[in-house]
Amino acid sequence: MRLSPTPTVTPEELARGKHALVKDAAWASMVGALYGGVILVGFALELGATPWHIGLLAAIPFLAQVAQLPAIALVERIRQRKKIAFAAVSVSRVAISFLAVVAIIPDPKTALYTLLAAQVGITLLGSLAGCAVNSWLHQLLAAQGLGELFSRRLFWSTVLASLGALVAGYAVQHWPSEERLHAYALSFAAAGLVGFISIYYLLQVPEPAMHRTGPATPLFAMLRAPFEDAAFRPVILFMASWNFASNLAAPFVTVYLLKQLEYGMGTVTTLWIASQVANAMTMYLWGRLSDQLSNKAILSVALPVYLGCVVGLPFAAIPEVHTLTLPLLYFIHIAMGAAAGGITLATGNLGLKLAPQGRGTAYLGAVGLAGAAAAGLAAMAGGALADWFSTRGLSVVVQWTAPAAAREIVVMKFRHWEFLFGISFLFGWYVLHALSRIKEGHEHSERVVIQQFVAEATRSLSQLSSLDGLKGVLVMPLGRLRDRRLKPR
Repeated sequence: MRLSPTPTVTPEELARGKHALVKDAAWASMVGALYGGVILVGFALELGATPWHIGLLAAIPFLAQVAQLPAIALVERIRQRKKIAFAAVSVSRVAISFLAVVAIIPDPKTALYTLLAAQVGITLLGSLAGCAVNSWLHQLLAAQGLGELFSRRLFWSTVLASLGALVAGYAVQHWPSEERLHAYALSFAAAGLVGFISIYYLLQVPEPAMHRTGPATPLFAMLRAPFEDAAFRPVILFMASWNFASNLAAPFVTVYLLKQLEYGMGTVTTLWIASQVANAMTMYLWGRLSDQLSNKAILSVALPVYLGCVVGLPFAAIPEVHTLTLPLLYFIHIAMGAAAGGITLATGNLGLKLAPQGRGTAYLGAVGLAGAAAAGLAAMAGGALADWFSTRGLSVVVQWTAPAAAREIVVMKFRHWEFLFGISFLFGWYVLHALSRIKEGHEHSERVVIQQFVAEATRSLSQLSSLDGLKGVLVMPLGRLRDRRLKPR
């Protein structure tokens, strides 16, 4: 285990490094589950956070990506990315552990603003480490065959993240005393400890020595190059538009479930886990498709599914929360998780694949900065819009009249947080337009992606089940769908 770059990475070292990357991502995802996501939002709400505070809390990690500017210069100057990542991640893990102290500050307002300040420090360090790691992996890993590796990383990440979120969520909901802030403190302390396990595996990944492809380039010239590259500029535009559209709504789904639909933390956590399990179950399929087809083709199918799930959330509780609302929410979260897996895999691969070799630091940094700026603005805009929409509503009602009676049926009903889901859906149409402008190579239609997805799912089921009857029941609907799409029109 060495911190210095190595002149040559052998195939054996590369293989061990790939295994270590999977383990590092898995444990790091548990850190996120124990400290971020549903737990962080619940903690902020417990401290009395308003929609604006929630939007700001969601925006901070994205706006902190501005640290990539000095990080790029630091990486190019020091040229030892492993040391930079180790130092930044280690300090951030200590800061996460510090949140356990924040949870026991007696004044809720002081605790809330301390939380926001700590989140700034944690995310700035994460941005610095991310820049170093992205450049490191871009050089270490070949542009081809990334789908299988990243699908394994995402699969085990979702497994451990789900376990961490389940334990933390039910600990908060069923804490033996009324002081639930102590449950959050325990979760934050555990997150910090688990984080050092991920660091151990990260240090096992070899770092190849950086090689200059030409004379040293000034920082702003390096950052300007990706925006001037006509082949890469559509990738930046797509990532910015996608991050804006998705983060208008995504940071507030937890608040919507907790506050507007009034579900408990344990129930909300299981909805999140259902999404993550669906993500993990389909990850290998998306990874294979990424290697066989293209990332753009996967996005052309996964994005509409995800956007449809977002706008479908309000319809699960029409006219009010009812018996079928929770089953519908589970279905929506499962579909959303499966689609998000494809989106995460394909968007991550796009930048790594289309960035020129030897210039990955600047190109990936430009993608990260553009996407983060858009996401941060979207989260803050979402928080402000949520405040404005809190006293407004929109309903579409169909009225039926007859001699004996009259009846009204609510077709659509948007209130408060639900407006954000509708606006996010509308912005999603521009995201699909931005995707169409990316040139990744050979184009594949949505039909081909669906056919290949069904084929891979069928193959996976045949490997998992030796019960022909059960296998037939599960596969038959997918087979029928595939047959229908193969018929000439």
